[in-house]
Amino acid sequence: MSIRVTVLVILIATVTASTWAGGISGKINGPAIADYSNVIIYAEKNPKESVPALDTPAVIDQVNMTFVPHVLTVLVGTTVSFPNSESVQHNVYSTSRAKRFNLGTYPRGITKVVVFDKPGEVEVLCNVHADMLAYVLVLETPHFTVAAKDGNYSLKGLPPGNYTVTVWQERFKSVSQPVEIKGTATVSLNLELSQRR
Repeated sequence: MSIRVTVLVILIATVTASTWAGGISGKINGPAIADYSNVIIYAEKNPKESVPALDTPAVIDQVNMTFVPHVLTVLVGTTVSFPNSESVQHNVYSTSRAKRFNLGTYPRGITKVVVFDKPGEVEVLCNVHADMLAYVLVLETPHFTVAAKDGNYSLKGLPPGNYTVTVWQERFKSVSQPVEIKGTATVSLNLELSQRR
C-alpha cells in the first residue's frame, strides 16, 4: 500500500469516527457545593470497549504544602509523576485498595513515579503534613471530563451505544445513570449529588 493510500485510509477512519460521535451534556447539582471543578463525570460503554494505552504524562506536584491538582483522572496503566517542588521534604503514600504505595520522604527537585494499574479511587496523602490530600481516579474508559465551577459539563466524541454515566466527588457517593447515544445526538443529562459518604 502506498503512502498516499495509507494516509487516505487514516483520514477516512478519522472522519468516520468523528462523524458518528455523539455527546452528553448537562449540569451537576448538590447541596453545599460552591465549586464543582473537582467533580468528575465519566461514561462507560456497555459492553465495555477496549481502551488503548496512552503515553500522556500525568503529574501531581507538591507546592505550598498542597498537592496540585487536588483531583487527577487517568486511564488504567498510566504512570503518574510526583515531583517535590518546594523546599520541605514530603512523603507521598496511599493505603487505598486500588493502589497501595509509599514513596518515602524526599526533598525538592526529586521526582518519583507510580503506575496506576487497577481501576478505582486512590487517596494520596503525605505522612509529614497531615493536611495534604489528593485523589487519583483511575478509569477504564477514555470518556471523562471535569465539571465547570458552576456544575455544567460536556462529554463529546462518544460512539453510538449504551453507556453508564457516573458522577464522582470526594465527599459524596457516586451517582450513575444509563444513557443511550444515537448517531450524533447530544443527550441532556442533569445529575444530583445528595448523599454524603
